[in-house]
Amino acid sequence: MHTSTSARTAPSVASANRFQWRVVDIVVAAVLGVAIGLVFWGWNTVGGLWFVAMDGLTPGLGGIAVGIWLIGGVIGGLIIRKPGAALLVELIAAIVSALIGNVWGVTTIFSGLAQGLGAELIFLAFLYVRFTLPVAMLAGAGAGIGAWVLELFLSANIAKTVEFNLIYLGSLIVSGALLAGLVGWLLVRALAATGALSRFAVGRDARRDV
Repeated sequence: MHTSTSARTAPSVASANRFQWRVVDIVVAAVLGVAIGLVFWGWNTVGGLWFVAMDGLTPGLGGIAVGIWLIGGVIGGLIIRKPGAALLVELIAAIVSALIGNVWGVTTIFSGLAQGLGAELIFLAFLYVRFTLPVAMLAGAGAGIGAWVLELFLSANIAKTVEFNLIYLGSLIVSGALLAGLVGWLLVRALAATGALSRFAVGRDARRDV
């Protein structure tokens, strides 16, 4: 059977278009970044106190409070579903948090880069085609690993004991999977159910599930 050139190339063109950023993607990424940056700012006090309390129980256990600071990459990746979305949203959120003011200053931006990259690599591993709860939780855990690697050097954790670093890594992975991955996935599902994300694949998925 004869197949036209346009018919043969249609799937590849559609695939390429799926990864192209639209104006609405850029706008939503910026809005999400600012909104999540405000969440980060609010969590700086609550999460900071929780971090200190848990670290006081067992050094390294404070990582269990970090998950909310990792949520930007998960939400950005789940909603926009384009290469770079997780990294961009987490980075914008970190910049907003730093500009508003916190005790970490400009290093917050470095954290945003590392955490966003950790989440981004998980979405990349699934070729930006799977956005299930397990993938969201892995992305949260990936953001936690990104934070851990950065803090080995930025916070000089590499000079601390192996036990501390293993406990801290485990705490970050669990916190990232639950507070960033699970909570982020639930928030995106709830937002999609309102119809606010109708211009995105996640919104269309929500309508099909109804």
